[in-house]
Amino acid sequence: MATTEKIYVIGIGEDGLAGLTDAARERIRSAELMVGQQHALALVADMPGERLVVGNNLAEAVARLRKADGKRIVVVASGDPLFYGVARFLCDKLGKERFEIIPHVSSMQLAFARVKESWEEAFLTNLANHDLRSVLAQIRSAEKVGLFTSDASPPSEVARILCEHRIDYFRAYVCENLGAPDERVTHAELNELADQEFSPLNVMILVRKPNVPDRADDAIGRRLFGNPDEAFLQSRPKRGLLTPAEIRSMALAELDIGPASVAWDIGAGSGSLAIEAAQIATGGTVFAIEMDPEDHQLIIENAKRFGISNLVPILGQAPEAWSDLPDPDCVFVGGSGRGISRLVESAYGRLRVGGRLAATMGSIENLAETHDLLRKHCSEVRVWMVNLARGNCQLEQIRFESLNPTFLVSVVKV
Repeated sequence: MATTEKIYVIGIGEDGLAGLTDAARERIRSAELMVGQQHALALVADMPGERLVVGNNLAEAVARLRKADGKRIVVVASGDPLFYGVARFLCDKLGKERFEIIPHVSSMQLAFARVKESWEEAFLTNLANHDLRSVLAQIRSAEKVGLFTSDASPPSEVARILCEHRIDYFRAYVCENLGAPDERVTHAELNELADQEFSPLNVMILVRKPNVPDRADDAIGRRLFGNPDEAFLQSRPKRGLLTPAEIRSMALAELDIGPASVAWDIGAGSGSLAIEAAQIATGGTVFAIEMDPEDHQLIIENAKRFGISNLVPILGQAPEAWSDLPDPDCVFVGGSGRGISRLVESAYGRLRVGGRLAATMGSIENLAETHDLLRKHCSEVRVWMVNLARGNCQLEQIRFESLNPTFLVSVVKV
């Protein structure tokens, strides 16, 4: 009966065997089967043993490793196999007990060392796994950023998109072929990188310039949530009907949106709440349902204005408009018509168990009817009456302009 040998996952740098410990070199020399991508295996080209070259699809490697009990196996991976590397995938598929991991210095760590910047508080991500537009909010607010670029998002494309979104206040470094004889570090302004080409093996570092505002002047106020009302395009003469910033913030808090949430905004208007929900649910989807064609177009334009790609505008009348949509994790219902309680009840029926619903309304009649309907489904219904007054300075005195009172209702589906 074959014995189960540990599978060694060994990180390697561009200097090949020379950069490894004696123990790691011995594991590679004695391996009967070596598994890895073409580039990593080329760094140990003179070693004996069978080789299995894998690409982005690791299913073949997993199947082979399952059948290879008793063999001395080494998986060779670039850098640190646990830092956006293959080791986590293999441990998840075959169990941690099957593996021993010997890491090398990550190319991300090398890149920060080359530009002489610490990386302990940097925002780090791999653009092979994350679309650049989905992490713009994190980049926008970071002091330092480390990016593994990809074929689809090379440094030139990253620079172009960042400049397009006015995120142009970083010093940029592109670190190519780290540890190899042809290693190169390019330091440039973002707009200077947009037409340059680099080796596919690169890491991009962004360091925020000192004393530079977070955003260009015309983008000031674009927060993750609670953006000023004037940041959104609004139709006339209906201007002023969007959910005010303060109410949006409270509603979004009650919706408790997660990174991968599916959210509905019913009666979305110009899309202010839907847009801010989409900025929170970067890996999810927000459906903005609006029956007015003019407002539907505003949702599209405001989404472009904020650089949102995970918002889906739906033109149609609820509840028919949401019949084909996936069940939501959270729903916001806004409006002032008499039918709002009916929409709230219908939306609650589609909500997943544990999902959150928040609704705003301006009349005590709508509040009472909505509250009574929700109490039939759930004993705990939270209610607020929100009175707001915004201060402004007139003749060197502070005056307050009151907003119309708003009722906010919130419930969690049981």
